[in-house]
Amino acid sequence: MFLVTIEFDIMELDVLDKKILRIISCNAKTPFLEIARECGVSGAAIHQRVQKLTNGGIIQGSEYVLDTHKLGYQTCAFLGVVLKDLSYFEEVVTQIKLIPEVVECHYAIGKYAMFIKVYAKNNKHLLQIILEQIGTIKGILTTETFQVSLDEIFKRQILIQP
Repeated sequence: MFLVTIEFDIMELDVLDKKILRIISCNAKTPFLEIARECGVSGAAIHQRVQKLTNGGIIQGSEYVLDTHKLGYQTCAFLGVVLKDLSYFEEVVTQIKLIPEVVECHYAIGKYAMFIKVYAKNNKHLLQIILEQIGTIKGILTTETFQVSLDEIFKRQILIQP
């Protein structure tokens, strides 16, 4: 049986937590001492707060952002996935995770069980990914390509309000 567990543990954030999150969400490489100076507290206090936010699941890591165009991935597409039956959901997700060109997968409600974001080197490569990799996954009934992105205008984290 297919079961989705959704947890809504909301952590209470104070003004300092929010300020730290605003700073590191703009640049995860900002040194703790620089954050401390901007917040008017010690570097140790920042380290403790970041650890608390990480342990609480608010901060889920840091990452370097790759330029997909410079890496040769000129096509970005968004696909809706229709399953034969919802009982296939977990198996399909497991198989989709094995496709390196799929960079996002979102659970959806409605006609599509999930939406995925795919990067490909070109349109021919995108077609190959859809037909030979995604389309052959047991449990997928069909896919629909909604849009091919010409270029990403911006991408950002959620804005933390004071």
